[in-house]
Amino acid sequence: MPLNIEKIRSQFPALALEDDGVPRVYLDNPAGTQVPKQVLDRITNYMIRCNANHGGDFRTSVESDAILDEAHQAMADLLNAPSLNDIIFGANMTTLTFAMSRSIIRWFKPGDEIILSRMDHDANVAPWMQAAKDMDITVKWLPFNTESYQFDLNNLADLLSDKVRLVAVNYASNAIGTINDVKKITEMAHDAGALMYIDAVQYVPHSPTDVQDIGCDFLACSVYKFFGPHQGVLWGRSDLLEKLYAYRVRPAGAALPGKFETGTQSHEGQAGTLGALEYLAAVGETVADEYRDQLKGLSGRAGNLRAAMLAVKDYEKTLSWHLIKGLVEIPGVTVHGITDPDRMDERVPTVSFTKSGVSPETLSRALAAENIYVWHGDYYAVEVIDHLGLTESGGMLRVGAAHYNTTAEIDKLLDVVAEMQ
Repeated sequence: MPLNIEKIRSQFPALALEDDGVPRVYLDNPAGTQVPKQVLDRITNYMIRCNANHGGDFRTSVESDAILDEAHQAMADLLNAPSLNDIIFGANMTTLTFAMSRSIIRWFKPGDEIILSRMDHDANVAPWMQAAKDMDITVKWLPFNTESYQFDLNNLADLLSDKVRLVAVNYASNAIGTINDVKKITEMAHDAGALMYIDAVQYVPHSPTDVQDIGCDFLACSVYKFFGPHQGVLWGRSDLLEKLYAYRVRPAGAALPGKFETGTQSHEGQAGTLGALEYLAAVGETVADEYRDQLKGLSGRAGNLRAAMLAVKDYEKTLSWHLIKGLVEIPGVTVHGITDPDRMDERVPTVSFTKSGVSPETLSRALAAENIYVWHGDYYAVEVIDHLGLTESGGMLRVGAAHYNTTAEIDKLLDVVAEMQ
């Protein structure tokens, strides 16, 4: 494995913290990751040296705008977007999706249809449901197979028609970890004349993301899931973004991306985003030679970011299998997601499970007592939990590794889960 985990961990100050002499084990990463020093330095530097509003002629404003432009370009490099102007920053993916759903739904008319999925986080469900209700648009549901934990695309084919105007699905599930074939789903949606909106919040931290290769129309993610501050990012096709109505104040410009970045943005958050991507690019630079044949001709920061994510993907597969293998060997544990060792490429290291006779909340509290951080419940994936029939029993316990985690940390979790009765 090309990643130097010891060196990587040394760049995250939070990983060195202890409480009463007990190290912290961060396995709550699907909800938000820790940040490297580059993020802290970028935010601090911004607040000290160029804390100003947008568009001024004076030094701090000019320097601030240069950093914001560079943050947009860095995100374009991460997602292989054609232009930095296609990148829109916001508070988080949920807020951005609420805003975009209001703009996109204006293109539709009563009687049109949209397709949502039973596998999605509510951030890619509720905004569309509410917009559809306002416009008298029909919502159709794409289920997932509760044994394979995947979509049956024959079901999607049955749902698609000339009335469907939009398909909204996740790239990877924040509950069961499945990676979906969004390129094929996009192709099917486009063949039916529908737009494609992808929630990539759980995918972007774990693998290379290429919006041009996918061919989708919109893709949203959250920076705090890939080692940055609390920020959301939306990529959209520039021709669509240009045409979309933007809810904005009158003095605001109509050019991209500003027409959708309403009010004063979190400039320090965008600076921190740049720091997160500088960290990942530095990781990628150290492993680029080993992934040269998979860089698709990308060079510079874009190539290094892709190399980093390829290395992250390879390393995290070992963590996923180590966790899943350990869990399935514990009596009473059911992993709700892909468990085949030959299919680790089909999932991210977000693993949810239940243990008979022990509630997810009880497990979570026992792990917290050992300074091991996880989540229980539905993690806003209410459709998933309901579809699995786990709502009344308290949902699942979710464990999510990142590339700074180790098998030793996972072993600590497995020991606690095994002991709980």
